[in-house]
Amino acid sequence: MTQQQVPPDRYGSRARNARTRPALRWALLAAVLVALVGVAIVGYRNLGSAPIEGKQVAFEVIDDHSVRITLEVQRDEPQRPADCVVRGRAVSGEEVGRREVLIHPADGVSRQDTVLRTSTRATIGEVYGCTYNVPEYLSNHTRPTG
Repeated sequence: MTQQQVPPDRYGSRARNARTRPALRWALLAAVLVALVGVAIVGYRNLGSAPIEGKQVAFEVIDDHSVRITLEVQRDEPQRPADCVVRGRAVSGEEVGRREVLIHPADGVSRQDTVLRTSTRATIGEVYGCTYNVPEYLSNHTRPTG
């Protein structure tokens, strides 16, 4: 059997197509790898462990206008101060109080109590979130005026 010949002017030569295909394959492989690395970075940033985590470990409704919240903060850099927002919610789920709490540098997991004033009776006290971005008014011991 003989291989069928095709006119090179009509379809191009096989040698030229064979040379461009590996280059195209490498370019597609590189593009796929770049996309996979990008997806991995975005996934790690969004789903990886947070550098600072705060959680409520206990709460006690003191009266109709205050709730005591015990929070626990775990940081990847315990020598840095942190700011946590705590809030109280009513039985309806409505937020009835909120405040920021300064968490001082400490070794390991930090545990701190705070009393939150509320507008009406809270049924739960919880940690809304924590950050290393401590506002200046929390880091200074002077009270704001005005």
